[in-house]
Amino acid sequence: MEEVRNQQVIFKDYVNGFPKESDMPLKTSTTISLKLPQGSNGVLVKNLYLSCDPYMRGRMSKTQGSYFEPFTPGSPITGLGVAKVVDSGHSNFKKGDLVWGGTGWEQYTIITTPQTLFKIQDTDVPLSYYTGILGMPGMTAYYGFYEICAPKKGEYVFVSSASGAVGQLVGQFAKLTGCYVVGTAGTNEKVELLKNKFGYDEAFNYKEEQDLDAALKRYFPEGIDIYFENVGGKMLEAVLLNMRVNGRISACGMISQYNLNQEEGVRNLSSIIMKRLHIKGFIVSDHFNLLPKYMEMVIPLIKERKICYIEDIVEGLESAPAALVGLFSGKNVGKQVVVVARE
Repeated sequence: MEEVRNQQVIFKDYVNGFPKESDMPLKTSTTISLKLPQGSNGVLVKNLYLSCDPYMRGRMSKTQGSYFEPFTPGSPITGLGVAKVVDSGHSNFKKGDLVWGGTGWEQYTIITTPQTLFKIQDTDVPLSYYTGILGMPGMTAYYGFYEICAPKKGEYVFVSSASGAVGQLVGQFAKLTGCYVVGTAGTNEKVELLKNKFGYDEAFNYKEEQDLDAALKRYFPEGIDIYFENVGGKMLEAVLLNMRVNGRISACGMISQYNLNQEEGVRNLSSIIMKRLHIKGFIVSDHFNLLPKYMEMVIPLIKERKICYIEDIVEGLESAPAALVGLFSGKNVGKQVVVVARE
């Protein structure tokens, strides 16, 4: 029976403030068998691609709220990824199947709840896409924009953190719908990317704006119909002042707050009443029943090159801690992916 030594990224201990690479040391565990025990109902996978996502910061704090359980100190970090089945005790999966879903930050993972895995059917696109446009971030963009915001042709759409895994897709979905779209990002390089690659009508570097309210009035003199919220804090304060009557705000993240010991308060909340705003937060895992509908829409767009998708790929499990930390200072350009193995 073949055994291998399993390299793992370990969660050291709960974090205050910004996470550091040293919070996630790389270790080699004792050997792991590449054959499941007799009678197991789980799945043993070889991890190929790992997804770095902002929500993972919440799992690094014992008290900070997250929609997943906190990481366990001394155990491997867990997240979303793409993997290949090495052995299976579950009737839905067989050796050689490609899957995406929850896995460990390690070379091999035994998944005891394989019902949370999605089998990959379409391999005519890069497998890494299942960490992003064909996975959780893509579904987030789809549900938040189409199902919550119900866009109409000609409406004015604003997207924060617009060059990230979710934002780059929201902007393009909005353009395909016939909307006017403006995005914001933290570097001039990303601003150019929004306009030249993702088709945004306008974009600006929020770090160069002294007054966010004035900036939004410059780009939206008639106001904003739809805001896709990824940032929170001062950005949300400014947006509330610039929403149009009956505007919609879809909130999937607030990355400006994740590393604060105490979250910032938000002013201008009276705009919610005065402008009759609809604001809805959501967790995309509640809506994976819509995944087939989304795939039916987005895979043809990818194959026909009607949508542009950019990944920021780093090689090797040892690169994963730096890649995750980099999310919170905006180092990534596009969807951050870690390559563990290429099958």
